[in-house]
Amino acid sequence: MAVEAYRSDLESWGRYPKARHVARQVDWRTRNLVLPDDSRSVLPYGQGRSYGDTCLNDGGVLLLTNGLDRFISFDAKSGILRCEAGITLADLLQLVVPQGWFLPITPGTKYVSIGGAIASDVHGKNHHGAGTFGRFVKKFALLRSNGVRILCSPEENPDWYRATIGGLGLTGLIVWAEIQLRPISNPLIQMESVRFENLDEFFELSSESDKTFEYTVAWIDCFSRGKSLGRGLFLRGNHLARLDKTPSLYQGRSVTVPFDAPNFLLNEYTARAFNWLFYHRQQRRVVERLTHYEHFFYPLDAVRGWNRLYGRRGFFQYQCVVRCGESSAPVRELINEVARSGRVPFLAVLKVFGEISSPGMLSFPKPGVTLALDFANQGEATLRMFERLDAIVLEHSGSVYPAKDVRMSPNNFKSFFPRWLEFAPYVDPKISSNFWRRVTAT
Repeated sequence: MAVEAYRSDLESWGRYPKARHVARQVDWRTRNLVLPDDSRSVLPYGQGRSYGDTCLNDGGVLLLTNGLDRFISFDAKSGILRCEAGITLADLLQLVVPQGWFLPITPGTKYVSIGGAIASDVHGKNHHGAGTFGRFVKKFALLRSNGVRILCSPEENPDWYRATIGGLGLTGLIVWAEIQLRPISNPLIQMESVRFENLDEFFELSSESDKTFEYTVAWIDCFSRGKSLGRGLFLRGNHLARLDKTPSLYQGRSVTVPFDAPNFLLNEYTARAFNWLFYHRQQRRVVERLTHYEHFFYPLDAVRGWNRLYGRRGFFQYQCVVRCGESSAPVRELINEVARSGRVPFLAVLKVFGEISSPGMLSFPKPGVTLALDFANQGEATLRMFERLDAIVLEHSGSVYPAKDVRMSPNNFKSFFPRWLEFAPYVDPKISSNFWRRVTAT
């Protein structure tokens, strides 16, 4: 048996908690999972873009899927693409955009693997009209630790299909997947940025915009109070229908954060200054512009390694969804609780989810409003605040996104995801993760 070495460089995007793993590569030649000959568990690991611990398996083995990087087939007439699960969204876009196709759903980064997008059932700015990524997965091959390969689709092995979409990599290794893309005429987005004064205006804008814009999302200033609570910038856009000549709007430039910033860099004062400047930089209520899809969907990807700005201790993203009905009260409660805690969110994003059901048993999105908050890791005080936010989410029939979570309690997990008992029998007996061990602990 080859000598194994533990690696501490395989992290989540939030860089917390710290973990040590043995890494084993899988690629197109893999016929069976590369399993340890002892009691250690394994876990598929794509690009490590999960913010929380769903991609960590401390003390166990990570199966690196970046070697599953082959395109298998692409029908440029129907937009059906089959590729191995280690292909990233960036790889896919580079191939299909010049041929008039685009992702049906995309999260806020293109550096996510296809397998990871399925395992987290990612959502995007068009959830109100299109739902989640899993809805556009036509079929995939799932490799179990016993060597059995299961072809999964809505028609063939549908239970395995529903368990694996949003299943956090726990049901087996996704080897390849077939995706239905959506047509576009060019790579440009006609977008508008609308300045709004408070939460009530956000809900009015969202209701209005979701009828005519494919993509909607809002950044909010969590430091505003009183009548200005929840003020921000509402971004909405559509693919440009027709363009005779594509202007040079995108240069493809990026910068890289070369080292871990000192832990004190992102503090209350820098966060407050950033939020104030971001809001006040737009003087007019509505700004219209034509932009490349890269700028619209992936602004943070232009800063490679931006998670290092939070320092070596890392950061948390708390993302939840709450049912609001006709009232903004649940979102107000969440923002006010953050204010009372004294914790400082550097970035806050608000979006209304639509009524379209997600296909996965553990899929996160549901009808309501989702709020995502980024916090520097300031230890136990931050974690205690999350518990108080969880209580508000529970009160309003919501849930917390597992792909962003590092501390959800077993009781809260079971309340947020009542189908977990239905899901549990599909978990591969040799696959586990920090997250799964935590939320199923007795």
